[in-house]
Formats: sequence, structure tokens, C-alpha cells
Amino acid sequence: MAGNEHRATATAILPLVGGAANVTSVTHCMTRLRLGLADRSRVDDAALRALPAVLGVVEDGDSYQIVLGPGKVARVTPEFARLVDESANATPLPADGASLSDAASSTADALATRGAEIRAEHRSRNRTPVKLFLRRIADIFVPLIPALIGCGIIAGLGGLLVNLGWAGGLTAALTAISSGFMALIAVFVGYNTAKEFGGTPVLGGAVAAIIVFPGVAKVEVFGTPLVPGQGGVLGALGAAALAAYVERWCRRRVPEAVDVLVTPTLTVLVSGLVTLYGLMYVAGEVAEGIGTAADWLLTHTGAFAGFVLGGLFLPLVMLGLHQALIPIHTTLIESQGYTVLLPVLAMAGAGQVGCAIAVALRLKQNTSIRKTVRSALPAGVLGVGEPLIYGVSLPLGRPFITACVGGAAGGGLVGLFSMLGTKVGATAIGPSGWALFPLLAGNRGLGATAAVYGLGLLAGYGVGFAATYLFGFDSATLSELNADALPASASAPAAAPAAAGVAEPSPAQPSEP
Repeated sequence: MAGNEHRATATAILPLVGGAANVTSVTHCMTRLRLGLADRSRVDDAALRALPAVLGVVEDGDSYQIVLGPGKVARVTPEFARLVDESANATPLPADGASLSDAASSTADALATRGAEIRAEHRSRNRTPVKLFLRRIADIFVPLIPALIGCGIIAGLGGLLVNLGWAGGLTAALTAISSGFMALIAVFVGYNTAKEFGGTPVLGGAVAAIIVFPGVAKVEVFGTPLVPGQGGVLGALGAAALAAYVERWCRRRVPEAVDVLVTPTLTVLVSGLVTLYGLMYVAGEVAEGIGTAADWLLTHTGAFAGFVLGGLFLPLVMLGLHQALIPIHTTLIESQGYTVLLPVLAMAGAGQVGCAIAVALRLKQNTSIRKTVRSALPAGVLGVGEPLIYGVSLPLGRPFITACVGGAAGGGLVGLFSMLGTKVGATAIGPSGWALFPLLAGNRGLGATAAVYGLGLLAGYGVGFAATYLFGFDSATLSELNADALPASASAPAAAPAAAGVAEPSPAQPSEP
């Protein structure tokens, strides 16, 4: 039955994106079905947002993204890909096809329209060279998130068994299972990097594998032997990007008759030597600096740093700058076992949840907005904040600011405990909200770590709620929105499209707060 449900979701989505002939690529990340489209005008956004399974839509550069949520997207994507293959010659849906959301209430539609306008504004601003580069970096790491999550949870389970005194063969097996991927993560980063930068993926992986090869200990740089793994994912990123550049250079100049021999050899040799005698050392210093800076920041200025990071994360997401944090998270996980930044940033989602509850209570007469909040809130609690951000708080204006205040409060509390000696980290990137609990780690044991994180969430909920309830609306706006209420029967269809709203112009990140 579940398979039929996922097939039905894929079947419902396909004609609304213009049919199989309009789909040029199909991939997915933690929460989103990512599509390449030949003609954007053939997409019926309103009808897509009206589908019960769709939590939101995002247009990020050349990628059209449909938010389905964690778990569901991994099951719908292969069904969708099969439908595209089976219906390659299907007739696209006319651009002026009937919308399924015509019956939505005017208030919810107004919010969704305003959210779409904001999304379009930010999308146009995000097409700068720096932000496009950051998006490419994110595309390298996003496919690794499922493995990071799986291995992180297994590592946490193994640590729990050790704390319970059950050390033995099983814990050794769990350690091997959870550590294998992290030991070779540089290879996967290299593979994805070469693919993203126009090279042969396996050559990127081959060059990145040099970094984790035990034999590098026999190579001396500046009189000091290299350490296997030195430079980690940052070194692998640089090495594979260089390999892609060398390969493209060779393809333009090497005769076709000897290309199959010369190009791979020169690619691996040149980029490999540069990696050994330069990149590994430089990337190692950078990685060590990142770890030191993160520790110092939260140890000495934890409350202030947490307040700033938690309060500014949602605006960073809007600007597309949060993508620069993905390699930093991965570097911290690789070097220290967990990233101390993610739990702080996750508090932004908590502020958003508290804000949404206050909006629903303040707009008691507005059935459509209350339905929007009610349908989007469970996803927000689990860390999928897109429907609430662009479907509720940002279009309303002031509630977006009060949601950031809630995030700042939660981040400040987590940072304060870090100053007091209890660090809260996450063994994987992607999930946030309540979904992050299985991936928590720290220096004081799982119980203390989970307690601090839980207190941070409660602070984010409470302050986000209070700030929005007290300061989220002026009297004129409050009266106007409550006066726009429609009978429940007229606004009932608004729940799905309004909750879907539109999403932030980015990745997760997977599972962005």
C-alpha cells in the first residue's frame, strides 16, 4: 500500500510540472525532489502546492524543488523517475490548466502569493558568482547527508551501549559500521566534486583517496611527515576541483588517439602531487583552525555567539549564505566527531514554531491562516521550516523578526551551557528540531546533551511565541487580518496549498531549521 501511495504522489506531480517531456533531470536531497525543467512556464505552482503530499516548492537557480519531507522524498523520487522514463513522450500539461487550489481562501492565497514574490526577489539576488559557487559546494555535500545520518545514529547507539557497560563484540561491530564511511568520506567528496566541476567523478575520487591512504605517512612536507587524513574533506574538495580543471585542460589539448591513456594519467599525477605537497598541508591547517575557532567561540563567547547565530540563521538562509557552513559542519564532524554549530542554528526553527503558534492564536477569526499553521506545524517541529517561513511568517512581515528573536534566545541558551562546560553537538548535518535528538553528542553524556538541547528548543518556542504574540502585529494589521476570515467550509481547501506555501531559496540543508 505504501508503494502505491508513493506512486500516486509521483503520478500527481508529473503532469503539474509539464509532463515527462518537460523534465530534464531528477534527483533528491534530504527533503526535496529536485527537478531540471526545460520550460518553467509549464509548471502549475498553485496546483502543486495544493497536493496533500507537497509541503512547499522552491526555485533555486536552474533547479525546481518540491518539498516532500524526510523519508517520503526518498521513496517518491524513484517512482517519479520511473514515470518519466515510462512517459517520455507524454503531452505536457498546458500552462493555463485548471488549478486545484481555486477554492483556497483569499487570505491564504495572499500569503502564498506574497511568499512567492519574496522568493522570486531573493532568487534573483542569489544569482551572484559567490552564491552560485556556494550552491555548487552545497550540491557536493547534500548527497552525503543520508550516510552521515545513518552512521551518526549507529555511532550514537554504540556510544550508548558503551556507557551502559555493554562493551564487547557488538559495540566493536557498531563502531566499524559507523566509522567506515567517515574514514573514507574524503573519497566521496572527491567523487562528487569532480562531477560538479565537470570532471570524471572516479578521477576526483582517486585523487581524494590519496589523502586517506596510510602510505602518505612516508611523505615529508617541510621536513614533517604527512598524517593520513590530513586536510580531510577540505583537502579532498580542493584536490578533486583541481583534478577536474587538469582533466578539462587535457581534453582540449591531448590528441584523441592517446587521450584515454594520457589524460587520466596526467590528471591523477599532477593533481596528486599538488595534493601531497601543498593541499594536504594547507587544508589541514585550515581544518584545525576551524575546530579551534568553533571551540573558542562557544567556550568564551558562547551565550553571545549563540544569540547571534540563532537569531541570524533564517536571514542567512534567505540570502543563500548558509551554504558556506556545510563544509564547516562536515569538517567539525570529521575532526571532532560532531559539529557544535548545528544545534545552535537549529534554534532558528524553534523560534519559527513558537511564532507560528502565536500567529494562530492572535488570528482567531482567520480560518485560512490557522489552517495553514495547523498543517505546517508538524513539519516545523521536525525541522522542516520552509512552509512556515514563506507560507506564514515572512509574508506577514513582523512575525518573521519575532521568530528570529526566538531563535536567538534558544541559541543563546545553548551557547551559555557551552560556556559552562556542556557542549552540545550533532554527529550529522541535515535534521533539526526534534529529529535531531537521535544525532546529539557532546562532552557530558547523552542525557546532559539532550537536556540542554531540549531546554534550548523550549526557550526558542517560548520566546518566539511571546515576542510574536506581544509584538508581532500592530492593531490595524490585527483587525484587518481577523476581518478577512471566511466560513470554514469556504476555506477548508486552503490547508494544503497554504501550508505548502513556498520555501526558502536553498538545501538543509537538508533539514534546515
